[in-house]
Amino acid sequence: MSAKAVDKWPCGMAASEEKGEAPTQQLDVARGLENLPVSAWPPGQGPEPFQYTPDHVAGPGTDIDPTQITFPGCSCLKTPCLPGSCSCLRREENYDGNSCLRHIGSEAKCAEPVFECSVLCQCSDQCRNRVVQQGLRFHLQVFKTDKKGWGLRTLEFIPKGRFVCEYAGEVLGFSEVQRRIQLQTVHDLNYIIAVREHVYNGQVIETFVDPAHIGNIGRFLNHSCEPNLLMIPVRIDSMVPKLALFAAKDILPEEELSYDYSGRFLNLMDSEDKERLDNGKLRKPCYCGAKSCAAFLPYDSSLYCHSEKPDIS
Repeated sequence: MSAKAVDKWPCGMAASEEKGEAPTQQLDVARGLENLPVSAWPPGQGPEPFQYTPDHVAGPGTDIDPTQITFPGCSCLKTPCLPGSCSCLRREENYDGNSCLRHIGSEAKCAEPVFECSVLCQCSDQCRNRVVQQGLRFHLQVFKTDKKGWGLRTLEFIPKGRFVCEYAGEVLGFSEVQRRIQLQTVHDLNYIIAVREHVYNGQVIETFVDPAHIGNIGRFLNHSCEPNLLMIPVRIDSMVPKLALFAAKDILPEEELSYDYSGRFLNLMDSEDKERLDNGKLRKPCYCGAKSCAAFLPYDSSLYCHSEKPDIS
C-alpha cells in the first residue's frame, strides 16, 4: 500500500471566542461523536468549523458507498477467530493479546491490508480481531503549533502497535479529486489523500479521501519525515478501507502525532523536482524538525493531471 497526500496542509485558522467571554466548558472537537472527547488548546480557541464524522461518507464521484455492508461474516461461534478457521483471517492474526498490530516498525516498507471481523460475524464483540472499529481509546488533543497551524497530540502514553485514530472524510471519485484540486490556489488548505493498494496481476485499488469540509480529527495530523504513526488500510464490512493510523513506536504524553504524507514509513529526500513543481507552483515547506527532514512536503503530481486517469499499474 502506498499513500500520497497532495501537499496536505493543516488547518491554520482559529475561531476565537468573543473577548470578555470565558469558556463555560471544555470544547470537544469531536462533538460527542467519538468514544472520548477531543479537547483543544489553548483554552477558548479552536479550529475553524467543519462537519464532524467519525467514519467515511460517500462524496461526489465515488462508485462504492463506504457505509454499505459488502463482506460476509465469519462463523466462529464456539471457537476464537484464528487463521485457518476464520474467514476474516486468511494468513495470520492481525493483532496480539494487547490489541497491538503485529507487524509494524521501521522495517515496514509497505503496509499489509487488514480485515477485521464485522457486524455479520458470529464471533463476540470481545473478539481479538476487532480493534479499529472500537474507536478512540486514548485521550487526544487538537493544539495550535508554532509553524504548522493546528496539530494533534496525545495526552497519555500510547504503546507501539496500538490503534490511535482514523483519517476519515468524504470518499471521492478521481474526477472530483481533480476538480477540487484545480479550483485551489497556492494559499488554500488541501487535505486530499490518495491511497493506492497494489494487488494481484498488477491491479491497483485507489481510494481518495478529503476531510476538508466533512472529516474527523485525522485532518489535524501533520506530516513528519520521521513519523510516529503508520497508516494501514483496514476493511471491516466494506470494500472502502478505513485509513487507520497505528503507533509506529511508543509515544509519550503531549507528543505530537504525525505520519508520512507520502505513505512511506521513513520519508526520503526527493531527487527530482525538489523546489518547483512542473505546473509552476512552489512546493510547500516542511516544518517537522526531524534530522532527516526532506525540506518539502510530499507531492503527488498525478492528481494534478488535466488528462484522463493515469495508468499507474
